[in-house]
Amino acid sequence: MTPPKDTAFAYQEVYHYLVGLIEAASGMGEQKLPSLRQLALRLGVSVSTTKYAYALLEDEGRIHARARFGYFTRSISSAPVTANSGNLLDHVFASARQPGMLALSSDAPAMLLSLQGPLLTMERELTRQYPRSHAPLYQPLGEPELRAALAERYTRSTHNHWQAEQVYIGADLRSVLELSLGALNLGGSVALVESPCSWAILRQLQAANIRVVEMPFGDDGRFNLPALKALLTREPIRLAVLSSTVNIPQGQLMPAQDKQQICRWLAERAIWLFENDTWGELSFSKSATRYRDFADPHKLLVFSTFDKIIGGEAPYGYVLCRQQAAQFHRLFMQRGFRLSPMRQKAIARLYNSRRIDQHLTMLRALLVKRMQQLQTLLEVHGSDHWQVLAPQGGASFWLKAVRPINMQRVFERLLAERIVIAPGEIFSQQGTWNQHLRLSYSLDWDKNIVHAVQRLALAITEENRVYSP
Repeated sequence: MTPPKDTAFAYQEVYHYLVGLIEAASGMGEQKLPSLRQLALRLGVSVSTTKYAYALLEDEGRIHARARFGYFTRSISSAPVTANSGNLLDHVFASARQPGMLALSSDAPAMLLSLQGPLLTMERELTRQYPRSHAPLYQPLGEPELRAALAERYTRSTHNHWQAEQVYIGADLRSVLELSLGALNLGGSVALVESPCSWAILRQLQAANIRVVEMPFGDDGRFNLPALKALLTREPIRLAVLSSTVNIPQGQLMPAQDKQQICRWLAERAIWLFENDTWGELSFSKSATRYRDFADPHKLLVFSTFDKIIGGEAPYGYVLCRQQAAQFHRLFMQRGFRLSPMRQKAIARLYNSRRIDQHLTMLRALLVKRMQQLQTLLEVHGSDHWQVLAPQGGASFWLKAVRPINMQRVFERLLAERIVIAPGEIFSQQGTWNQHLRLSYSLDWDKNIVHAVQRLALAITEENRVYSP
């Protein structure tokens, strides 16, 4: 067996290998793929790396998982993208992971600075401390040490505290959201989401047969509160999915008084609040408030992942919830996640040693630096094409075209030059935000980013000529 690959982007190599297997199986009907452990042994990588690669492909709809049977291929249409084809999101993701592509669509801040090296070093040290005969067993709810570390991190006071048994850890974000919706019996209900909204959340709600009602942000990152109140009165909403601090992909912060009022309305109507804390630690403001600071603690669920901060070697998702413990236990036990105890222990040690906090300080500073660098390029090379508003956190700009334009066509023009952007409409089930795009600054800055911005400006110019009456 080849030695383990501890490189930051080992999962990309696994991803491309799996794409080759899937393409080779096209036209042959559904085919079973190697198990996580088989593939890890075959390629000389960790099981977490193979899990992360499989999760990416599952999010793209190329494969699907069957409980206790593994992963299987799923046919994907090769038809070109059109306004009505519905496969734009799949095309964006598949294109971004092709070799040689410059993915301006990325949303992986750990690409700039990861903790994967320290994580793997810690895991090796723990493995030496626990001989195989004394190694901890798989814990279906998550490793107790990591659950305790997360409970401690989210505890703010004696009135706002969490316990380890209220924390649940799963293979990825998709899995923990699926189980949470099931545990709280929210399938088939109505959900309020902020818009633009994470495509991953939209897909998971759709998979649970949940009708989505989108509430758009203004340019200032705020809701129209009277319109929101009317919507809550009019629609039978049972859950609201909202970003804890910075609104992603828009990148703005909502004032504390707005969040407090929204939480008051949700509590009056007994609406579950699902707080998306995936980007909560990446706000550039130290004083950013979170919805959970004002929410009804008995109608609150917080969910997040580790990979945005640590990197692809930590793909696990987790939730914190004080209610329906028996249902959470039952569903997580049935799913039977077999997550590496040592990897989870290593993540817990990064939290307990405050290594995570040191890393976050450096990562936020680097994100600010790259944000300012890209903002300068956007202002120099295309200020007459788009509106640039500096984000207050996260890893991307939310750009709006100055003139009406078909952003899908801009995407296609750039794709021909091996540049990938994320058109705004993939962040809405209704296909709104078609004048927008997400542009990342968590990029490989050794590449020619100046040229990419210039080509983006040119593609918009050319499309404007076509689009203009």
